[in-house]
Amino acid sequence: MSGIEDPVDDLRVTPPKEWAAGVPGVAHALEYSLGQTSVRRTALTLLNVNQAKGIDCPGCAWPEPGKRHRNEYCENGAKHISDEATTRRVTREFFREHSVAELGAKSDYWLNQQGRLTEPMVKRPGATHYEPIAWDEALDLLAGELRALASPDEALFYVSGRLSNEAAFLLQLFVRAYGTNNLPDCSNMCHESSGSAMTQTLGVGKGTVSLDDIHQADLVFVVGQNPGTNHPRMLSALEETKSNGGQVVAVNTLPEAGLKRFKNPQRARGVVGRGTAIADQFLHIKAGGDLALFQALNLLLLEAEDAAPGTVVDHEFVDRYTTGFEEFAEHTRKVSWDHVLEATGLSREEIEQVHERVLAAGKIIVCWAMGLTQHKHGVPTIREIVNFLLIRGNMGRPGAGACPVRGHSNVQGDRTMGVWERVPQSFLDALEREFHFTPPTRHGLDSVDGIRAMSEGRAKLFLGVAGNFVRATPDSDVTEAAMRGCRLTAHVSTKLNRSHTVCGQTALILPTLGRSDRDIQASGEQFVTVEDSMSEVHASRGKLPPASPHLLSEVAIIGRLARRTLGTSPDIPWEDFEADYGTVRDRISRVVPGFENFNERVAEPGGFTLPNAAKERAFATPSGKAVFTSNDFTMPDVPEGHLLLQTLRSHDQWNTVWYAPNDRYRGIHNARRVVLVNPADLAELGLEDGQSVDLVSVWHDRRERRAEGFTTVAYPASRGSAAAYYPETNVLVPLDSVADISNCPTSKGVVVRLEPVRRSESEAAVAWAG
Repeated sequence: MSGIEDPVDDLRVTPPKEWAAGVPGVAHALEYSLGQTSVRRTALTLLNVNQAKGIDCPGCAWPEPGKRHRNEYCENGAKHISDEATTRRVTREFFREHSVAELGAKSDYWLNQQGRLTEPMVKRPGATHYEPIAWDEALDLLAGELRALASPDEALFYVSGRLSNEAAFLLQLFVRAYGTNNLPDCSNMCHESSGSAMTQTLGVGKGTVSLDDIHQADLVFVVGQNPGTNHPRMLSALEETKSNGGQVVAVNTLPEAGLKRFKNPQRARGVVGRGTAIADQFLHIKAGGDLALFQALNLLLLEAEDAAPGTVVDHEFVDRYTTGFEEFAEHTRKVSWDHVLEATGLSREEIEQVHERVLAAGKIIVCWAMGLTQHKHGVPTIREIVNFLLIRGNMGRPGAGACPVRGHSNVQGDRTMGVWERVPQSFLDALEREFHFTPPTRHGLDSVDGIRAMSEGRAKLFLGVAGNFVRATPDSDVTEAAMRGCRLTAHVSTKLNRSHTVCGQTALILPTLGRSDRDIQASGEQFVTVEDSMSEVHASRGKLPPASPHLLSEVAIIGRLARRTLGTSPDIPWEDFEADYGTVRDRISRVVPGFENFNERVAEPGGFTLPNAAKERAFATPSGKAVFTSNDFTMPDVPEGHLLLQTLRSHDQWNTVWYAPNDRYRGIHNARRVVLVNPADLAELGLEDGQSVDLVSVWHDRRERRAEGFTTVAYPASRGSAAAYYPETNVLVPLDSVADISNCPTSKGVVVRLEPVRRSESEAAVAWAG
């Protein structure tokens, strides 16, 4: 498919949409699907996505309702499954035609649009092209390099969320039997701050609510999150909240269409009517101001309790189930309103209006995503949200709790299966009992520290299982240089991506089955399992013939690599695991808490829900209680003449892959290199709407990080902030700019200046509409 051309930016701007989905969402999904494959394959995939005996959508991790619609998918999910089900193929002839350097000059879009990978490929030292390699030779090569390292800690094993529970469990088993805990994953770059904050305060790093809780809540906060693009099926849940009399407060730096109004295409009023208004109140907050907001709300609750003792704070819950309340209350009473209003950009009246909603609500849920986690103070922000929930007992009861919304299918399941560089000792002990070897106890490297280790020569081999590491990580130039310094880089992938063009001395592409492909092994047809954002575990069964007869499943690749690397010590039955995934689940049931009788329970329609102690008001903290914390006020420090940039997705994008150069909900068409800035900020900076600028990030190391050739778009962003799409702007995020405690990259808090650049008249001829 090398005849596909890279899109050329030809920016057209229209007013942002006032609602999401509806008939246009269906039409765009079908248009993309039919452009990738046939009508028959489109129907086969879409009618099986998120069904009880069908394919779990490889997109986001939002759970399925108990009663499923025949079309239980969203626009972006339909695009993603169709993107995987494409009939386009990348063959050995393609790699013969295109050098690695030529591929490296192509866009993410062009690489993805070439189609499915079909056979293993290798780039040997000094070669300019990839060439075919047999599976046995490829795995022998990789195993040989692993055995040749001076220490297992010189290898990194990166995991992205698409990996199934079975494959994730086997990968961490192999890696620990090999002798290291170097298991960085995509969680390191998104919800690591959530896990850090919630483990400290609640004893569990996962959300504490179910889909039914969302439906039953009196008040749902949606903070730092854009469900209309990143988790569209969440809008159906919020629609249910509204129909049950609940309210929604949206907190964001950008007004997002999906939080204004939702036209559910599964309902008549979503097709021919006005749909459902979602947010009852929108707080147009400054980037990084969420900590201050929840500190102010907590202060108002304490003052309301002072005015009417016994009517606001849930003293029975606080006294019985929590610790640290008095210290928290004393600390909170010192909150300065001047600081709050400066940090949030909100008026006191707006915050007090939210407070009145809180007082009127018996059951409250707070949902959040990367708008909170990817700030330097992401962990204390989430701890403050936990404080907010604990004050009124909104934890461990129906319709209430904490809801970090994961953006990638099975990213939570991979962590549950042990893909974590800091897995608890209890998990290692269970592995030792089951498999009779002693796992390493020294903590491994996360994604950021892994890049540092490659840069410094301490890590020499990189294996990525799913994902697109080079484009998902910060400080793109540093990351790419680090990867190129490795002795060997290898990627288990379904499609071509940028990471395949950033090669170590030797590079391998190991093509694998997709979620939509049938998986037939020695014992017959297999299924895999996943865990969604609300701890529900269920099966996924592929429906399509594999994209090539030369593909192996992830389970098979990991098992065969393990046999070649480890030999017979320890004695682990890798061949049995490959032949029958049920044997993997049997082992999981004896190692991972909550998975007892795994095979029997997952066979039930809809699967099962994992236990969550915090939902039962049992908190696995040192005190055995939920912990109130005292979080120091902080806000981003942005010098005069600069803005705070947040990197984000367009609507036509899933993670690092974009399907078209459009973001129609925000009114951006035919361009990706745009920066959205409040008109007042543009005027203050002496810039114009439609002006060509370079984005230059400012960091303590004084090294210039520059993203060139962006066009300013006057947009209702909050004052002092700017927004632009990743992965194009990942180059601006310094590797050392990370959240305290979690080490999560601060991709929502990048201090930048906008430098005007001169353009020719032809470059300045931008089409503006509306």
